[in-house]
Amino acid sequence: MENINEALSLLAVGMIMVFIILTLVVVIGNTVVYLTNRYVPVTQKPADGGGTLNHTNRKKMAAIAAVVDLITRGEGRVDSIQKK
Repeated sequence: MENINEALSLLAVGMIMVFIILTLVVVIGNTVVYLTNRYVPVTQKPADGGGTLNHTNRKKMAAIAAVVDLITRGEGRVDSIQKK
């Protein structure tokens, strides 16, 4: 009976420690994201005034922008599309 009690206490201590560490990771991660979004300025890339888009690329751009708008509920935007 003593072994079972020791095993259960070790299990409880281990689970509590994992919960505490994961909670700290989430809190610190959210804090870093919040502070970064608040204090680091957003740099804008200069727009290339290079080529013009043909009709097919404009349709694709409009479709992608519409999907992003639908998924993000108006919060997201498409800055550029690059083929890799």
